[in-house]
Amino acid sequence: MPNAKGKNRRKKFNYNINRKRLKRRMQKKAAPRIECALIRKAWDNKRTVAQNMADMGIASDPNRAIPIKKNKEHKMETASINEKPVVIKPYVINGLEAEANIPEVKKNTLSRDMIDYARHMIENYKDNYKAMARDEINYYQDTPKQIKRKIESYKRCYPDEYNALVDSMQIKMDTA
Repeated sequence: MPNAKGKNRRKKFNYNINRKRLKRRMQKKAAPRIECALIRKAWDNKRTVAQNMADMGIASDPNRAIPIKKNKEHKMETASINEKPVVIKPYVINGLEAEANIPEVKKNTLSRDMIDYARHMIENYKDNYKAMARDEINYYQDTPKQIKRKIESYKRCYPDEYNALVDSMQIKMDTA
């Protein structure tokens, strides 16, 4: 049986490849980046994952941290004194708890065009959705229900702006 073509070719060193960059790339792939800054800062590359997690007081295996009642009970591998796990790096847990207690900021926003569209419709027609559907600015020929949904999403995303708009309209009505 004949040899496969190209198998007996002489190996040549490729001078065009930057070996330093190649090594760095391979190291990056081998050790992925830890997203959490607190954990990344406290991480010790010379220790195992389980040891690092135990030092920080974080469970590496949730099934062992809170075991399901069985005949055998598994325990986390940690340094312990009098059967209590010792946390060597408590600042990691404190930082994670502080980060978790920060209230989440709502990121619901509308496009500038949608905001202008909703404001125009409210200013001109208040809550007459059928008239809004006939307006010439209704480029996409939205139905009254679609327009109502868009205005409700505007109210949800920008309640302060909506209330200010309604108040200014009330003032105009009172002075007229």
